[in-house]
Amino acid sequence: MNNTNQLKTRWNEIKEWEEAFFISESTDIISTYSRLTERAFDQLGQKRKQKWLTMMDTCLLHLQAWLQHTRSYEETKRRVISHARMFDPHVATIDDLQSLPLEQLDYLAEQLMAKQRLLALGQGGLTGMGGAFLLLSDLPALAVIQLRSLQHLALVYGYDVRRPIEMMNMLKLFHVATIPKSYQADEWDKLIREVEEQDRDHVFYQGDDSIVGDSIFEQLIKQIVKSFVLTMLRKKVIQGVPLVGMAIGAGLNYRFSQQVIDIGQHFYQKRRLLEEM
Repeated sequence: MNNTNQLKTRWNEIKEWEEAFFISESTDIISTYSRLTERAFDQLGQKRKQKWLTMMDTCLLHLQAWLQHTRSYEETKRRVISHARMFDPHVATIDDLQSLPLEQLDYLAEQLMAKQRLLALGQGGLTGMGGAFLLLSDLPALAVIQLRSLQHLALVYGYDVRRPIEMMNMLKLFHVATIPKSYQADEWDKLIREVEEQDRDHVFYQGDDSIVGDSIFEQLIKQIVKSFVLTMLRKKVIQGVPLVGMAIGAGLNYRFSQQVIDIGQHFYQKRRLLEEM
C-alpha cells in the first residue's frame, strides 16, 4: 500500500509539472513571429520542406548512431551500472535498473546531468566569443550535447537506446524537447500516447519513423537570430575579450540544455510510472 501511495504521489507531481511547464503564454509579438516564420517556410513548397525534414531526420539518425558507438557511451554505461550497485549489488545490466526505486535513479541522473549542463555552459561561452567557425559549429555541438544528455537519462532509467525502438523514442523526445514551447504540449502528449501503446518486449520500432516536424523550422530561425546577435556583441570587448557575448551565449545554451534535461527526465520518470502502476 505504501508503495502504491508513493507511485501516486510521484504521478501527481509529474502531472503538476506538465500543467506548469507546457503553459505557453502567447503574446502578440510571439504570435506574429510564428506566423511570419510559418509563412516564410511555406514559400519553399511542400516538396522542398519535406526534403529538408527528411535530411534533418537522416542527420539525427547518423549522429545518434555515431554517439552510440563512441567510447564515451560505453564508459557512461559502465559508470551508471557501477553507481547503481551502491543501491543494489546485483545490478549487472541496464535492464536491471528497472528494479531500483525512482528516487535512487533520480539521484544517479542528477550526477550525470550536472556535467552536461556545464558542457552546455562552456560551449555557449565559446560560441559567444564569435568567429565564423565557432558560430557555425554551435548548432551541431549543441545537438550532440542534448542527444548525449537524453542518452544518459535513458540509460539511468533502464532504457538501452541501442535497441531500435528506444532509439526512435529518444529521437522523438529530442524533437519534443527542442522545438518552440508553443508546440511542445501537443507533441509531448502524442509521444506519451505512442509509448503507452508500445510493447516493451519489441526490439524494432513499429510506427511513423519521421522524427522532426514543421515546428523545427521556427527553432532554426531562432538559432540564426542568436548567431547574428552574438556576432554583433563580439564587437563589445572588455580588455580584448567579448565578455558580454560569452555571457549571453553561455546563458542561452545553459537554459536550453536545462529545458531538454527537464523534459527528458520527466519523460522517463513518467514511462517508469506507467509501467509500474
